[in-house]
Amino acid sequence: MSSEFTTLDWAIVGAYFIFLIWLSWKKGWHSDSEEDFLLSGRKVTLPAFVATLVSTWYGGILGIGEWSYQFGISQWLILGAPFYLFSAFFAIFLAGKIRMNKALTIPEAIGDRFGARAGRISALPIFVLVSPAPYILMLGLLFQYLSGGEAPFLLYASLVALFSVLYITVGGFGAVIRTDMLQVVLMFGGFILLLFFAAGEFGGFGTLLASVSDTHLDITGGNSWQYILVWFFIALWTFVDPSFHQRSAAAESPETARNGIFISIGFWIFFDFLTCFAGLYAFAILGGGLENPVLAYPVLADQILPVGIKGLFFVSLLAIIMSTLDSYLFISGQTLGRDYLLKYFPSADPTLLTRIGILLSAVLGIILILFFPSVIDLWYVIGSVFIPGMLIPVLGTYLEPFRLPPRFITYSIVGCTLISFLWLLSGTLLTESGDYTFLGVEPFYPGLLAAILLWVSGRAGLKAE
Repeated sequence: MSSEFTTLDWAIVGAYFIFLIWLSWKKGWHSDSEEDFLLSGRKVTLPAFVATLVSTWYGGILGIGEWSYQFGISQWLILGAPFYLFSAFFAIFLAGKIRMNKALTIPEAIGDRFGARAGRISALPIFVLVSPAPYILMLGLLFQYLSGGEAPFLLYASLVALFSVLYITVGGFGAVIRTDMLQVVLMFGGFILLLFFAAGEFGGFGTLLASVSDTHLDITGGNSWQYILVWFFIALWTFVDPSFHQRSAAAESPETARNGIFISIGFWIFFDFLTCFAGLYAFAILGGGLENPVLAYPVLADQILPVGIKGLFFVSLLAIIMSTLDSYLFISGQTLGRDYLLKYFPSADPTLLTRIGILLSAVLGIILILFFPSVIDLWYVIGSVFIPGMLIPVLGTYLEPFRLPPRFITYSIVGCTLISFLWLLSGTLLTESGDYTFLGVEPFYPGLLAAILLWVSGRAGLKAE
């Protein structure tokens, strides 16, 4: 399966990449301070905050297309509502506290609260949590489709990943902010155009809803409530996601951080409307036999959009993925370089170590997609293994009810992560299906149970003291 891209369409894509370079290089290689390089001097305004958070948190656009093409409006319940809910909780309970904290990163905040050892250990799971691997994979698949499959997707993935490394290492977090303000305009504009042409091609929403299957109009998408509940637990990722923390810390005030998240939720709800109906149109126009549903949006656009508009839509797909890729590359590089390697090379320049970490993060992301060549698998494995162990340390850093003795924080980071990992490994190696579950239980749950038991035990110990 390949796209029919014209010279004009390719020119639009090329202009997009050139503009990204120009935006990121405006300030050059030098930042005024480490805080300026990592958090834009904590001066991010409300519009910039909303733009960077909205675009960054929606990077898995091809996975969204796969879901809406197959399961319709259940996208709102399963892939939307849990994240709206926990984003709102984050805004209410954490955003303001993070802005007032002097720490520049999650490991630094954990280290300040629970000791340097806990902070250093926490850097490793956070580094993996923000691995850019899923987004490198999506970009590789997208460019392979656009080019007609003439080269392996890994080649395209590597080139785009290294391009991101180039402009992020030059401009720091400021480059991420500047490019995200462009990306958010492109992501909404592209999907509005796609729906406009889809409605013209097939008919309005009434015609569309009468043409799709009952499963597409079922709020559960035919999935069990037990399965849906798992996604609410996976949405706990919001609490430990460094991009939320970074943007809250970079906001010009606690009010900007809190209000910005609530405004972002409104934008996500609207964008979910656009992507959901784009998926329904893909099913109605392309039929239910699409060989690779993850390419539902690209194939629909290729079939119904005219020359030039097609190029603009593919730029919008690139913008959605690139906005998350560059942010995660920056945070993972910062975590590896500043929060981990700096402990062993204390005389080194933290900014230089961050830039080295960004490059290593891209290389490791490319290696990861060789072992897990599926976006869903990457999200599932990373989230199931690392979220349970990080919940208590992150929440305990800012909220007194979750505060535990330092040794319990280390037990949570190491022990709960190891439990989930071993459970996942057992499901992979010791079951016939090899689907990660062991004894019929998802690996997320044993790690979460261990974290809850540690929390109860640790709180009891604090009261006894």
